This record gives sequence, structure tokens and C-alpha cells, in this order.
Amino acid sequence: MTRHGVARVISKLGLASRTQAAEWVRGGRVRVNGRVVRDAEHPVRQGVDRIDIDGAAPEPARRVALMLNKPRGLVTTAKDEQGRDTVYRCFEGAALPWIAPIGRLDKASEGLLLFSNDPEWAARITDPGTGPPKTYHVQIGQIPGPKLLAKLERGTQVQGERLAVRSARTLRAGEKNAWLEIVLDEGRNRHIRRLLESADVPVLRLVRVAIGSLSLGTLAKGQWRMLTEKEIESL
Repeated sequence: MTRHGVARVISKLGLASRTQAAEWVRGGRVRVNGRVVRDAEHPVRQGVDRIDIDGAAPEPARRVALMLNKPRGLVTTAKDEQGRDTVYRCFEGAALPWIAPIGRLDKASEGLLLFSNDPEWAARITDPGTGPPKTYHVQIGQIPGPKLLAKLERGTQVQGERLAVRSARTLRAGEKNAWLEIVLDEGRNRHIRRLLESADVPVLRLVRVAIGSLSLGTLAKGQWRMLTEKEIESL
């Protein structure tokens, strides 16, 4: 039978992040089969070994999934070592269980960001092989031509990593800048920014507007809402 570290098992119940669960273990709050363990990697047979937290057997948390319209300037993390504002500021005062972001948007980026307390569901969404495509609207500081769009789709090596997009098209163009619609099958660290920067194209704004069939819609900046069961299943 497969064994997993006790912190991982607690996290999979949707009660805390693996980091938080490891802190509970080190703090002596967790027992396995009646014995206090302080090693977060202590092997546990899920469904066989009994886990108690603060003297009681934990119940798996009800799945929570929500979407946030992330404002520019917030960091996608629970706690920032530099003291910068994080996306969790948008949930202040809300009665929510532990939730974690699914994927990331960098500090300067905006738009659709998902959160959940279900690590397995989150992993399916972020998996590059099975996860839904992500759609972005990107304002650039020049007028794109067909060669640029083709180059983005063809891809290129950037710092030893091959980056490409699923599709790229011009939404609208002015005299000096334009908006592109870019679709990714997977989102690596600063994927779009790095790819455009490698082509000497300045990025003015980057907004994620959809994940699969789930659209940002009219959700206001800094606001969030729960996903419906239909939306959860569609992702």
C-alpha cells in the first residue's frame, strides 16, 4: 500500500497547505495511531492509519473553489518575505476556509485567478497535458505584424527554455500600441512577458481573461465569487 508523508495527507484533506500542515506536525499537534509525530514526512497509509489533529480526527473539508479578478500590484502568495501586499488582501473579512491559488499571476499582471482547497482538482487544472487553455489580453508598445504573431506561435529559446503560445492574434491597434489575444496551453514563469521581451516587444499591460470556458466576465477588479458546480466540472 502506498504511503505518503503525514503533512501531505493532511493537505489533501483540504485543511491546510502542506507548509502549514508541516508546522502543525512540528508543533506536536498531530498524532498518528495515537502517537505524536514531529516529522512532516512520517509515512502514513491514507484510509488505514488514524490521524488526529489537536486530539480529534479531521473531517475532509468541503471543496471550495472561487475566482478573483486580481488587481495589478499584488503578489500571488500567502505571505511575502518582502512585506508586499498579497492577493489574500482581497479576502479580508470573508469567512473562508484555507484556500490556495491555482497557478500564478505575477505582481504586474491582472485578471482571472482561481483558488481552491482541493489540491487534486488544482493539479488537474495546472497540468500542461490535461489542463484547460488560458487566454490573455496583452497590450504591447508597438504595432504587431504577421511575422511577430507567427514567431510567438512558432516559439523560441529563452534562457535555455523553449517558449511558445498556442495562438496569437491582434485584437485592436492604435497609432503606437496594440492589444493582442494570446492563448497558452501551459503557463511557465512569466511566460508571455519573457517571450515578448526576447523579441524586444515592450509589455504595457497583461490581463488573463479566461481559463478554459470560464471567463472573467464583468467581475470587478479586486472582487471574487464562488464557482458554480457546473463551472468546477467544466474545468
